[in-house]
Amino acid sequence: MWLILAIGSAIFAGITSILAKCGLRNVDSTVATAYRTAVAMLFAWIVVLIGGTFDQITSITPGTWAFLIASGLATGASWLCYFKALQIGDVNKVVPVDKSSTVLGILLAVILLNETLTIPGIAGVLLILVGTMMMIERKDVENQNGGGSGWFLFALGSAVFAAMTSILGKVGMEDVDSNLGTAVRTAVVLAMSWMMVFMTHKQDGIRGISRRDMAFIAFSGLATGLSWLFFFGALQTGPASIIIPIDKLSILVTVVFSYIVLGEGLSKKSALGLAGIVAGTLMLLI
Repeated sequence: MWLILAIGSAIFAGITSILAKCGLRNVDSTVATAYRTAVAMLFAWIVVLIGGTFDQITSITPGTWAFLIASGLATGASWLCYFKALQIGDVNKVVPVDKSSTVLGILLAVILLNETLTIPGIAGVLLILVGTMMMIERKDVENQNGGGSGWFLFALGSAVFAAMTSILGKVGMEDVDSNLGTAVRTAVVLAMSWMMVFMTHKQDGIRGISRRDMAFIAFSGLATGLSWLFFFGALQTGPASIIIPIDKLSILVTVVFSYIVLGEGLSKKSALGLAGIVAGTLMLLI
């Protein structure tokens, strides 16, 4: 069951990136992140109420609360970095850097959660790393849409915080219903996102969002909510060192949709790197 949930997470995470890119064209990334989070949180709590697990909130231990909140803060930081990178860089360049969190997440799972890797698994991790590096071209890091290396630094920050999110979430979900835990985490992300909007004095940009952009942001929030519910549902019962790379296969969905919707293509080197990421992920399943 956890494998199916992980695959579902990857599909909706890939759709999220494209919808978010479309909604970020004329909207500040911090404001858009806050709105997306509001939609994701509403969806998450509706699922909790329908599932009848809301009353379990009183039985959450202080330790679990701490990990869920820390996971939510890491998610918020990852999102703010990721969508800022998407705003100033191409999807096909930003996403591979962000997905490098796969390797870091696997290493953290082995070190902190005592999970083990087989010989094919180790080879798979190396393939993912090499494939990711192949998709990041030096000229793109040095100059992307006139933004210098800014998009790359934001994407790298997103990867680090995303890896932390997975590990903290894995621990935090051990003694709580995954849907309820996801809803709690999303509330933390929402608070952090709106705090950043007001701290950076970007609340004035809220009124100027067009209906079209708001629609893309809202649908992106729904896709995010679904991706999270699947991802943390999988983490609750499955090994983090395998679920994390499966979830990151959302890059396949993103690349396909970015070509169809945004007209962004892949170089031969990047395509080879993508093939390496997919092959490495499949080897982790052996």
